[in-house]
Amino acid sequence: PTLRLYRWSPPCLSLGYGQPLSDIDRGRVAARGWGLVRRLTGGRAILHYDELTYSISLPADHPLAAGSIVTSYRRLSAALLEAMRRLGLPAAAEPSPDGVTLGAVCIEVPSNYEITSGGRKLIGSAQARKHGGVIQHGSLPLQGDPGLISEGLRFTNEVERAAAAERVRERATTIMASVGQVVGWERAAEAVIDSFAACFGITMQPAHLSEAERIALQTLRNSRYGSAAWTERF
Repeated sequence: PTLRLYRWSPPCLSLGYGQPLSDIDRGRVAARGWGLVRRLTGGRAILHYDELTYSISLPADHPLAAGSIVTSYRRLSAALLEAMRRLGLPAAAEPSPDGVTLGAVCIEVPSNYEITSGGRKLIGSAQARKHGGVIQHGSLPLQGDPGLISEGLRFTNEVERAAAAERVRERATTIMASVGQVVGWERAAEAVIDSFAACFGITMQPAHLSEAERIALQTLRNSRYGSAAWTERF
């Protein structure tokens, strides 16, 4: 079992597994110097910048992965909620509202047991189960403008773009907006690590990728996640 915490440079738009590439304005993405990837999990577009991103990978038979996706979401949300408490945020994890129509932006509406603060989405997460393993990953925005993602999406006109950006700002938030002060990446990472250890009674052991893992990483990058055939598949 591995908990990985990371950040992005340069900023990057990630498409959900089955999201159409036509949602993205590739010219605007390139003009801003953003990357573009397609992730293994579902959902809609996310702009990764000025955030802490987490992923936890587990064998499918691990106790933390037991039950349905929603059950394990709820279990893992306990550690994320504890991390927010340690950072001084008023946060909650609730079932998702029914009857919600999703647009191209992933952070507009919380899914089951994702983390909200002040009624606005804070930590978005997604999970996939394949090949005997489970991965759940998500993003915690530290500061910045949640509506910036609209700059990389395709709209009929600029009025629609501005309206979409404002809608995202109304529905999503950041740590800085929630607590009124800057929380650095290192401090947020420490809170997440300590909370996973405390909530699940485990000892965290820092480690680097093994040589075999580095080879597998490069292979996957070349054959899938870094290839146009993968990113442009829908």
